[in-house]
Amino acid sequence: MITLVLETEPLAKAVVVTADELTVELTDGRRISAPLAWYPRLLDATPAERQNCQLLGDGYAIEWPDLDEHIGVEGLLAGRFSGESRQSLDRWLASRRAAPSQR
Repeated sequence: MITLVLETEPLAKAVVVTADELTVELTDGRRISAPLAWYPRLLDATPAERQNCQLLGDGYAIEWPDLDEHIGVEGLLAGRFSGESRQSLDRWLASRRAAPSQR
């Protein structure tokens, strides 16, 4: 059996979020993109909320504090989309509608 061993941990150095796509530039020069449909909280966010992100640690993950969204670079590379349950997402969407915000 062959096991994939990464030479170095994939780390993000830049993040661009458009209305329909998340693109992450890695420290090794690669870029990876995923549709926002994979991440419903980002899809529902305002442009300002999408841009308010920060890298965690050395870039192992990306956090959107306004949205309580965290995406790990390894998961993004593996093609993992949001694992949030429909119930959790519905509660989050309802709380956004109920609370006055800066949206």
